[in-house]
Amino acid sequence: MKNNKKEKEFYTAFDLADKLSVNVMTIYRYIKAKKLKAYKIGKEFRIDKVEFNKFLNSVKTK
Repeated sequence: MKNNKKEKEFYTAFDLADKLSVNVMTIYRYIKAKKLKAYKIGKEFRIDKVEFNKFLNSVKTK
């Protein structure tokens, strides 16, 4: 029996900083300001791929 349950994909703050070409502190500021939802695991943050895409859509210019 196959497990068709999709696993969530997560980014670290460093992954997103690299992806967006910004300093990692910028990502931490977005998280602290609640502009970007994240999970805190130990001392590190994990950002769900879906939440990251929502964030990108929210800052997209029209």
